Parts: sequence; C-alpha cells; structure tokens
Amino acid sequence: MAQSATSRPAAFKEHFMRFAPAAAALSLFLVTTASVTTAQDPDADPRAAELIMEGRALLAAGDTQAAIDAFEAALAVDPAYTPIFLELAEAARQDGLQGKAIRFYREALTRDPDNFAAISGEGEALVEKGALEKAKRNLARLESLCGANCPETVALQGVIEAGPPARLAAETPGDGPTSN
Repeated sequence: MAQSATSRPAAFKEHFMRFAPAAAALSLFLVTTASVTTAQDPDADPRAAELIMEGRALLAAGDTQAAIDAFEAALAVDPAYTPIFLELAEAARQDGLQGKAIRFYREALTRDPDNFAAISGEGEALVEKGALEKAKRNLARLESLCGANCPETVALQGVIEAGPPARLAAETPGDGPTSN
C-alpha cells in the first residue's frame, strides 16, 4: 500500500516529463500558425470591392460626395476591410475635410499600425492642416519602418517640403469686412 502511494506521484512526474516538451512544442506551433493566419489582410467582399471601384471612379470624376457614399456603403458591406478607411480618408481630403481624413487614417492605423499608406496619408493631411511637427513625426516613423526610399516616405517628404497650402484671401484674418 505504501509503495502504490509513492508510485502515483512518480508515475505522474514521469508522464509529465515525457509529454510536456511535446505538448509545449505543439502549443507553440498552434499559436504561431493562428497568429499568421489572422495577420493576413483578407480580400474585400466582392460587393464591397465593386462599391470601392465605383467610389474610385466617382472620386476621379470629381464627385467626392458620391464617392464617400459609395465607400461608406462598401464599409457597411465589409466592415473588416481596412483599406476602405484609406479610400474614405482620401475622399475627405479632396473634399477639404482634413480632420475627418485624419480620423479615417487613425482608424486604419488602429487596425494595422504599420500601414505605410495610412501613416503617409495622415502626415499629408496634417501638413494640409498646418501641423508640420506632427507630420514630421509621421515621416520619422515611416523612415524607421520602410526606409528613406520607399514611395510613401518620398511622397510625405515632398509634401512636407512644399509646406501647407496657401490660405484663401477670405480666410486670412484682418482682410475681412469691416463694421461701420
């Protein structure tokens, strides 16, 4: 009886020592393959892809509001497809809504923190708003992620060097109408 009581812990220890390395290796393999399969950006739903193409055509034609409507419809069809936010941001920038564009870029970055197009686009929208220091931070981040020669870095560098767009005369303080 005393021998069977001491053999149970020994048998458990033997089984544990025998199977623990294999179980650890198997769980590590499963964790790695699961993270790789979820990290890939899925293709857009075919209906959403059609709406995105329609939105791009409308944006190219200069109809930004209709393009935004098409992109928002695509987002309703496939809310998990991150590139729709980049399309919405570009349409908002063309419509002069840089703040809204920055929110769309940040949503894309929340979903994919290393999205070069979102980092660059946000930087360009920041320049358009006049926030050059924040845009330079985006440029530094891009340079650290993809280097000085990647297209997104070069594009953002060019926009920063050009500076913010000139304001319209009506927007400058002091040039407005005077009271009588």
